Amino acid sequence: MPITTTRRQTIAGGLLAMPLLAGRAAWAAGTTLTIWHDLGAPGTEWLQAAGRGFAEQHPDVTIQAISYPTDQWFGRAIGAINTNTAPDLLFTNYERVIRVQTETGKIQSMEPVLAALPDRSFLSAEDLRIATYDKRMIILPAQRVLMAFGARRSWLKAGGKGFPTTWQEAKAAAGGFQSGDPAGTGKGSVYGFALEAANPRDLITMLDMFTFGAGVRHTLLDPDGKITIDDARHAPILEAFLRIFTIDQLVPPDTINYSFNEMYQMIEGGRAGMFRVGDWNAGKWDKTGPAGDYDVGPWPRFFPDLDNAVVIGGMRGAAVPENAPHKDLANAFAASLLSKSAQQDSLRMVGDAVRRDLALDGLSEHQKQFARPSWNLIAYDFPESIHPWYPRLEASFHRALMDAIATPPTDYQAFIGRLATSMRSRAAELAAKG
Repeated sequence: MPITTTRRQTIAGGLLAMPLLAGRAAWAAGTTLTIWHDLGAPGTEWLQAAGRGFAEQHPDVTIQAISYPTDQWFGRAIGAINTNTAPDLLFTNYERVIRVQTETGKIQSMEPVLAALPDRSFLSAEDLRIATYDKRMIILPAQRVLMAFGARRSWLKAGGKGFPTTWQEAKAAAGGFQSGDPAGTGKGSVYGFALEAANPRDLITMLDMFTFGAGVRHTLLDPDGKITIDDARHAPILEAFLRIFTIDQLVPPDTINYSFNEMYQMIEGGRAGMFRVGDWNAGKWDKTGPAGDYDVGPWPRFFPDLDNAVVIGGMRGAAVPENAPHKDLANAFAASLLSKSAQQDSLRMVGDAVRRDLALDGLSEHQKQFARPSWNLIAYDFPESIHPWYPRLEASFHRALMDAIATPPTDYQAFIGRLATSMRSRAAELAAKG
């Protein structure tokens, strides 16, 4: 007999409730589940809304969602787990949970929670691969993060240009923004790009976007542990990227010190012509900051035989510490985040979801584009999921790139060759240590 939607939901409730029955007395008298995240006010709003939906089946349970700045989130999460004062759940980007697992070894596997879901068809093999670290599923994927290339619409129009699709077009548009006065605020008041460089993930994420967005995979390290930066496809992208900061001077001189906040100030303050647009940005930026005055699309094409793309640059999800105070109940709440209602709220409030059967009512222009993407998509590879030592290699790579930005090489090809040799030695050293 076919399973109806109503029966499927009933089955789901039964599957998720079974491990909780034995411990119900421990939470029946008004339990609070605490979840720590780093998504700010929109994340808190969403998790509280999901908690209200959860309370319909678990009326004695409330959700306390607490957001911390990412740097504080790391310290609090690691410290609390290691001192047996853990929250019930963590919700953040996959790679951040890797760091917590590396430091604590106390993130439970979410595979039993996944197995109990009656419908997980909306989660791809890639989603599940990303969620797995060191043979353990450390998050239940709930928000697939898309990162597109954005350009100020009115500025392009003022220069008689369309949305840039190739690197040559993007570079020309950037130069035109800086030599002209597209914002009407005086020449020299705006820059071609808004980028960030202060920390390894700041700088390398930007390089990842240009690399993967051009259809070229594995920015620094491939799954077999091979250094890629001096390959025929990678080296031209790395050189073009470094020249943005140095010879071409298409960003503010102090971009070497920029992290997320400074980069966003450039974008929202109307001082940058082209920039990364995450699906989480669209709801806000369609109202304030650029106020909808931007177009989004794939990252610039570098090679005519490769399709450029918007990058699936992250996966957020729920993780449960092994020493969570109410672990069974936390698992049930994590599963509830994949319900259609919770996913609908996630799309509306945060801008991300993993389900694709959601309504678009009430979404802004660009939110709709992200929700139903027509672009070619390419997934970032998360090398740390295969090589646990990758973050240390990336830190060494970052230091070398920062040196090159501060003191530009006279011969970029020779520099990239030397850097590749250095990275191979560093990778071999790290792999040997494990």
